[in-house]
Amino acid sequence: MKPSNNIWIRRQQCPCGDWKCYIKYEGDDQSSVSSQLVKSETMASSSSSEAVFTPYVGQIFTSDDDAFEYYSNFARKNGFSIRKARSTESQNLGIYRRDFVCYRSGFNQPRKKANVEHPRERKSVRCGCDAKLYLTKEIVDGVTQWYVSQFSNVHNHELLEDDQVRLLPAYRKIQEADQERILLLSKAGFPVNRIVKVLELEKGVQPGQLPFIEKDVRNFVRTCKKTVQENDALLTEKRENDMLELVEACKATVERDPEFVYDYTTDENGKVENIAWSFGDSVRANTVFGDVVAFDTTYRSITYGLLLGVWFGIDNHGKAIFFGSVLLQEENSHSFAWALQTFVRFMRGRQPQTILTDLDSGLRDAIARELPNTKHVIPLWHILSKLSSWFSLPLGSQFADFKADFDMVCHLESVEDFEHQWKILVARFGLISDKHIALLLSYRASWSLSYIRSCFLARMLTAEFSQSLDLFLKRILSAQTCLQVFFEQVGIASNLQNQPREGMQYKHIKTCMPLEEHARSILTPYAFNLLQHEIMLSMQYATTEMANGSYLVRHYKKMDGECLVIWIPDDEQIHCSCKEFEHSGMLCRHSLRVLGVKNYFELPEKYFLHRWRLESSLVPMDDQHVQSSSDECTQAFHSLTATLLTESLISRERFNYVHSELTGLLEHARNMPVIDEFALNMVANNVSES
Repeated sequence: MKPSNNIWIRRQQCPCGDWKCYIKYEGDDQSSVSSQLVKSETMASSSSSEAVFTPYVGQIFTSDDDAFEYYSNFARKNGFSIRKARSTESQNLGIYRRDFVCYRSGFNQPRKKANVEHPRERKSVRCGCDAKLYLTKEIVDGVTQWYVSQFSNVHNHELLEDDQVRLLPAYRKIQEADQERILLLSKAGFPVNRIVKVLELEKGVQPGQLPFIEKDVRNFVRTCKKTVQENDALLTEKRENDMLELVEACKATVERDPEFVYDYTTDENGKVENIAWSFGDSVRANTVFGDVVAFDTTYRSITYGLLLGVWFGIDNHGKAIFFGSVLLQEENSHSFAWALQTFVRFMRGRQPQTILTDLDSGLRDAIARELPNTKHVIPLWHILSKLSSWFSLPLGSQFADFKADFDMVCHLESVEDFEHQWKILVARFGLISDKHIALLLSYRASWSLSYIRSCFLARMLTAEFSQSLDLFLKRILSAQTCLQVFFEQVGIASNLQNQPREGMQYKHIKTCMPLEEHARSILTPYAFNLLQHEIMLSMQYATTEMANGSYLVRHYKKMDGECLVIWIPDDEQIHCSCKEFEHSGMLCRHSLRVLGVKNYFELPEKYFLHRWRLESSLVPMDDQHVQSSSDECTQAFHSLTATLLTESLISRERFNYVHSELTGLLEHARNMPVIDEFALNMVANNVSES
């Protein structure tokens, strides 16, 4: 157990604080994997063992190990286990005979009694059973193989049922993942009986249904105790040395990047305890995109015993952008408070309007104390990822219905509706006294849409942003050999020049409305695409003017509820009851519809937030020549496809031919590599010349 690589794992302790609660993340499918693992360990009759037939004399195997595995599967299916007995060796063939026997074969030889006052008398399970399988090696055409030379399946003892055979020592195995978990719990001071209970809860199995017993865990912990102590000493030394190296790396970075900032704390022995840092590019980016910040504390290092915190924002292209990072020794309110203070200092005193975090009481207290004017929001994906751990076992077959109803309640727009439906949900599934329901209710002002719909979130609650954030974390959380390498990986991943360019391509006009074309000249492709979608949908809405100058806007098919839009002409203010602009900084379809009625051909400047504009881009965008080239390509294809459609409708034969050719052409185009801007420009020139 030499501490070589830096291993990162998800934080697994439940925010409710109960030691028995362990979070299995749905995104990783850990719960189902664990359950399947236990089932496969406890029920050997599934998959491979079902295909095992009774061995027979003359049966051939490629190796003696294959034969042992085959016989072992047969034995487990039939209620006994086997062991390796005698082997015979020659100078020419090496080992040429293997004897596998029933675990109750032979008799125990009497041992010399130990010189103790009360020696233990262990009862032997061996009873002279004659069940066996003998192998002999032969070489046929230069190929080595093993064949069954003797086989007997006659037992002189009772065979065991499935729920008993799994308890035989040969089948009681502690998997590597369980070994790591057992050692972690043991280091935390958990007694063996409690460790077994935790593992049963984590895997969602009934008591006594693990593929090993309490005795196995006790023996494993005892065997590893010395190794663990030695390993802890190595890890402590490694952490101290690597933290010092990380501080030196920060000092060296300041020489290359004068705007790079870092800070750290030390304990009473002068050892580095916590450390935080941010790059100059990140500090500058925060001045534009620091209105909403996500503080991710999902991962911690097993090797160093440190919690990783990463601050993210979202840029005007919808991508996660790195603001800073912190490593904390403790997960408590005091440590989080230091991290938040340091981050605000790094960002030159700027506090975000909104901060997004996971559920954590210590973090919530720290935010309330250090960022009193910042709205604390918990993204719904943090809630949903824990539902299975909390409710799948107590609800059983009702869990799917609960999850669907929970999702519906989460998205209610009215606080009154949420409070009413929440009570109905809790009562329906008998969860009134459930501690996790109480936990969610205490945090509801931070995660329920009805409470946060008027908070500015800059589209950081979308699945796209969550994926962008996960992509960044995966790029930095590999198995580094030391913290300095991790620090370098963070620097590479956060470099703006290394950011992926997907989604930054120029967007073409779809409606030919002056309002749309004006917006395209101001917004980034990402932001324009969102607004363009709302512009197109706005055409499906009808308006009814009210006496006070406001408007009721509803879909022409009444597929969704009506919205109230208030128009104040004096200073060109528009407010919609859906709160989309307050939520994302993008005008909604309802407001756009009213502006269309008011004959607006350009949106008022105030509704193009600086954070969504092209001019705010941290990465240079395409020039106007590429935009005009894209328009030329669009016009050329529109003309060509219109002519093609006209010609193909003349006859069925023409239509079938065009359809077949276009299908093949589309498939070929999809498999082609992405053309860069220069190539696109050349294509546009060729089209215009022809």
